[in-house]
Amino acid sequence: MRNFSGVGVSPGRVIGTIRQMPKPVSEPPKGEQLRQGVTPEDAAAALRSATKAVQAELKQRSETASGDARAVLEATAMMATDPMLVKNAIKLINAGTSAERAAWDAGASVAEMLHNLGGYMAERATDVLDVRARIVAELRGLPAPGIPSSETPFILIAEDLAPADTATLDPGKVLALVTSGGGPQSHTAIIARSLGLPAVVAATGVDELETGARVYVDGAAGTISVDPGAEEEAAAEAYAAAAAALTEFDGTGRTSDGHEVPLLANVGGAKDARGAADARAQGVGLLRTEFCFLGRDSEPTHDEQVEAYKGVFDAFPGRKVVVRTLDAGADKPLPFLTDTSEPNPALGVRGYRTDITSPGVLARQLKAIADAEAQSSAEVWVMAPMISTAEEAADFAAMTTEAGLKKPGVMVEVPSAALMSESILAEVGFASIGTNDLTQYAMAADRQLGSLAALNNAWQPAVLRLIGLTVEGSVAEGNAKPVGVCGEAAADPALAVVLVGLGVSTLSMTPRALAGVGAVLNSVSLDEARKLAEIAVKAPSAAEARARVRAELPVLESLGL
Repeated sequence: MRNFSGVGVSPGRVIGTIRQMPKPVSEPPKGEQLRQGVTPEDAAAALRSATKAVQAELKQRSETASGDARAVLEATAMMATDPMLVKNAIKLINAGTSAERAAWDAGASVAEMLHNLGGYMAERATDVLDVRARIVAELRGLPAPGIPSSETPFILIAEDLAPADTATLDPGKVLALVTSGGGPQSHTAIIARSLGLPAVVAATGVDELETGARVYVDGAAGTISVDPGAEEEAAAEAYAAAAAALTEFDGTGRTSDGHEVPLLANVGGAKDARGAADARAQGVGLLRTEFCFLGRDSEPTHDEQVEAYKGVFDAFPGRKVVVRTLDAGADKPLPFLTDTSEPNPALGVRGYRTDITSPGVLARQLKAIADAEAQSSAEVWVMAPMISTAEEAADFAAMTTEAGLKKPGVMVEVPSAALMSESILAEVGFASIGTNDLTQYAMAADRQLGSLAALNNAWQPAVLRLIGLTVEGSVAEGNAKPVGVCGEAAADPALAVVLVGLGVSTLSMTPRALAGVGAVLNSVSLDEARKLAEIAVKAPSAAEARARVRAELPVLESLGL
């Protein structure tokens, strides 16, 4: 039996036949010229038509998606008609190059530029190449590349998936997701978690497996086995039984001794919020307001923003809704707000920092949030991403007060914010830890890179210590301020117990994780959670921290987690 190992990013044990993602669209012949009788004007018109068709198709997909899926589809759709891409292609067409080859070469140029920028912008290079392939397929009259169709459920294997693909995975057909590339915080991993699909990333060699091969995937352990035997069959059957037996979240997060830890939801719009309410989330711990801005060439109006935010607030009357102000920049560039020529966008003008270069946008957003709150009964808290200093926290608090909002807070994503949490929390009312960014900044490891997946892991003891320091700062001198976690770490049931043991007061996650986290949290007392947190923090590595904690939580096995 052949075995492959990667990084488990979404739990589950399944057996099925695999289907490999189709090979990419073939490259047009180098030097391909305009066909006889085709003028540059005709070819340019065909190119523009193709880019608009691709954009329309991606936008149509986005309308049936929500949250992360919708955001990435809208961003990719906007890229299909990127002025630089179209301009470069038409310049080549006017020099006699065919439309297909012009689109191919122009896409390569833009992708290379983004790759050279590094960090988050390098990740966008993959999106450009995806758009390029779709444009060439449209020009050729071929179906767009994407998830293979199948009458029966299958395990999908790929090198990595473009955002447009991960956003449209059908969990009714795809049993599990395995990639040879990607990282634990890549689009692929995040979408897999939100869909509840068992998933393994960074599994080197799996893209060489033949379509039709039968494999066993363990999304918690990060392993893939070809031609599984009786032991794997039993494990898959046990998981299916455990998953079916896992009751729905009862609406109250608590430890076995009654210590309450509200379990909240991460949402990206009103549709997400209604789904989270149906899943009995106790509120919203992270409203990603980018859903209102992405895919646009200009800032949304005040009324548009009020309507969008109110749709989320109305799903949780009388409950807490934590709003993150616009987290533009890095992997979420906006034409009217961010500078894509920054040499290192992940360390550049993003989140709260955009107010330095584009003053007014944040103030207008805060006013829209305040007006939406006035029209609803939700308890609205608002926090700024990428806060690094107490001065920034004080400035944001003043802006929220001026807008008429009562509860300002900060995201703790930068190590300096964790180290200086006492000073920062003296200026605001709460903090929420974004473990995705805190991990990548603490470990100096781009969260999109599969080759750095082992470093980019929230189980890293260094990251756990930063979380502990944040909590310590929040209770200094008796001035207790709530500290929550809204990063992907909160959705890991074992890690959720550790976070509670470190003193975290609330956990926010994809709604699909509520039942599992709630059940595991309810199996331990607060003292037991504290002991497990101490075990994790003292471990020499992320792998050891995870293994040692999971060994003390037998409930994980019984629940198939």
